[in-house]
Amino acid sequence: MASEELAKKLQSRLVATQEAADHDPRPESGPSPVLRPRPQEAEAACGDSSSSSSELSAVLTRRQDINDGTAAPRLTRVFNPYTEFKEFSRKQIKDMEAMFKRYDTGRDGFIDLMELKLMMEKLGAPQTHLGLKNMIKEVDEDFDGKLSYREFLLIFRRAAAGELQEESGLMALARLSEINVSTEGVMGAKDFFEAKMQALSVGSKFEAEIQEEKEERKRQEVEKKQRQAAFKQLQSAFCS
Repeated sequence: MASEELAKKLQSRLVATQEAADHDPRPESGPSPVLRPRPQEAEAACGDSSSSSSELSAVLTRRQDINDGTAAPRLTRVFNPYTEFKEFSRKQIKDMEAMFKRYDTGRDGFIDLMELKLMMEKLGAPQTHLGLKNMIKEVDEDFDGKLSYREFLLIFRRAAAGELQEESGLMALARLSEINVSTEGVMGAKDFFEAKMQALSVGSKFEAEIQEEKEERKRQEVEKKQRQAAFKQLQSAFCS
């Protein structure tokens, strides 16, 4: 828009200058005047073209500062896991928070590369250095190279929705965490969540069978005692 307005202004000035030259009694022997835009008009014309490049430059500079570890923290809105992750119950979120704090040994509110390495070793699924970096990269929304609590919760959201590869490190983390997020409100739970529920179901069935066997043995004992009592009663009747 600024360049169009400048073009219109230059055109109107050119027309006005031409009309003045047509009525000028002096001979047309001298050089024709050179029209130059005023400084304000030139700045307006190049303002739009430079704004986009300056924004891109700012983004690239911010990314470089993040990579160098010199980026200043930005103010963000308060994160409320209970309102943002409504698919999980309060107990599930508290369990995830407890796990996050357990492995946040630096107590800085993040799980960095070395803390993630320790976590995966404790869970029995150690990862290579490249594997750990890929795990962080997959949910690292702010490109700071570490996991915030929110990004940690994203692991379980994506796992419950079936969005993680079966052999990925994040899948192993979710599977071995013992945090069952398939019991309430997660309609897309797949693979390991269904397997875990099936295992629980099988375990419950096994316990029910054991309990039934115990009750059956009790019934047999009662019937045996009743038969013995009836036999003794019958025997005493014949002897009397």
